[in-house]
Amino acid sequence: MVSASEPDRCSPTSRTPSRLSSSRRSQSHFSSWYPRKRAKLLLSLIAFLAFVFFHNWFMLLRLQHQPDPIPKPTLRSSSVSLSLQNKREPKDLWQEPFVPASSWRPCADQRNWEPNEGKNGYILVTANGGINQQRVAVCNAVVVARLLNSTLVIPKFMYSSVWRDVSQFSDIYQEEHFINYLTPDIRIVRELPKELQSLDLEAISSVVTDVDMEKEAKPSFYLKHILPIIIKNQVVHFVGFGNRLAFDPIAFELQRLRCRCNFHALQFVPRIQETGALLLKRLREHSGLVGPLDRYLVGPFAESMKEKSESNAKKASKYLALHLRFEIDMIAHSLCEFAGGEEERKELEAYREIHFPALSLLKRTTKLPSPSELRSEGLCPLTPEESILMLGALGFNRKTHIFVAGSNLYGGGSRLVALTNLYPKLVTKENLLSSAELKSFANYSSQLAALDFIGCTASDAFAMTDSGSQLSSLVSGYRIYYGGGRMPTIRPNKRRLASIFMKNSTIEWRVFEQRVRKAVRQTKHVQTRPKARSVYRYPRCKECMCRTD
Repeated sequence: MVSASEPDRCSPTSRTPSRLSSSRRSQSHFSSWYPRKRAKLLLSLIAFLAFVFFHNWFMLLRLQHQPDPIPKPTLRSSSVSLSLQNKREPKDLWQEPFVPASSWRPCADQRNWEPNEGKNGYILVTANGGINQQRVAVCNAVVVARLLNSTLVIPKFMYSSVWRDVSQFSDIYQEEHFINYLTPDIRIVRELPKELQSLDLEAISSVVTDVDMEKEAKPSFYLKHILPIIIKNQVVHFVGFGNRLAFDPIAFELQRLRCRCNFHALQFVPRIQETGALLLKRLREHSGLVGPLDRYLVGPFAESMKEKSESNAKKASKYLALHLRFEIDMIAHSLCEFAGGEEERKELEAYREIHFPALSLLKRTTKLPSPSELRSEGLCPLTPEESILMLGALGFNRKTHIFVAGSNLYGGGSRLVALTNLYPKLVTKENLLSSAELKSFANYSSQLAALDFIGCTASDAFAMTDSGSQLSSLVSGYRIYYGGGRMPTIRPNKRRLASIFMKNSTIEWRVFEQRVRKAVRQTKHVQTRPKARSVYRYPRCKECMCRTD
């Protein structure tokens, strides 16, 4: 992997002569031998580090500057080098398999049942996590309300020490639209009736936490264990509610309701839509283009993106959106290591102690896979350095416009240097929007994430670096649902890539390029939703989308 050189884990300062000092017989010999030995170790270590540093520097330099004409690839140095400046992009780089992908169209808006009266009682939900986890929880709660013939109270969002955002539902989504759009499906109210507000829900055992429920519980669990609570107490309060409803088995219409909630009922508030439209306009360099997904993302503000002047003739700039899921919470939770040595290990362990205490306890009491084993299995997020190598190998040239979401990277902005050196047209929302335009979003990470969602979803191509990310899952699903077969998503197989990256110092760039393209191409095919997988990520299923062929 082309990255910063490995930290010094064998520094002479960490060695002591304690094992030798007990031998007083060799004291005089040791006094002359040890300095010479120590000097040799230091020289060897310095030489090794210099070699690693020079090797990595050389590869990054050659990625930026290709001699012209290109030498024959038989030489190792030339096989490592890559011209991003003049390299021709592969024909399918900005495409997905159109014919099979375009045969699917959205149809989750179709209903085949009568409205639900919600007469059994009320469901309260306090959803945890960030905006994307909360979005999933909201739609799962809608389905549970229909399943239990209960009334849903507008969900609340739990304050998280990780996200540090006090935003509630109406700060992010249009509450009125949510209620009205789902009225033919379930009954929704803004708050509990006054006679129920004074109840001590915990005292009457009406509070159900994630600990009380298995992950992805089946509908039968709710009918057996939750419905009796609602009928008895007239209310149940789900606290957390992260991924607590299974994707299979579930009735056809309930699954369709799930999709209807995610793709139709949840629309961002006008303030987010307006700023999102401004972001898209600047990403496309004021071309006046309205993308195929814009009206679903920014609503009426899509019209404001059209230029009234002659600039309509200006060709729109295609852009690639890259979600770098490399924030400290992901890094700490992964249990992987990223060449930061003891300082990094201490910092991440301290973070886990505060934010993931259960994981920290498990790490201390259980033998877990080592960081190297996790990496070889593809369980570590791609680093920014690995991400640029992937993009370069796929064929994105130096002129590519790149929008980076999740730019609050672990290690600081310096980790973006490798990206900006190779791709000077790389931007974030903080680059494109002024501090005044972002002022109302300051300290609201979920609302800022909504802007990232818009920027990624509307892009001409989207590249994820961690397939387990909720943002990447929701973005890719949205692009499938509304994209009409014209919105490609790059989904790297991290296990395959890990194997390739571990060997990239011993193979020519041409071979590295071929292997990366093969690994990514295998994930680009059009597939229907696998059993028990998320409809939010894989909406190509009969419940959410309809085939036209």
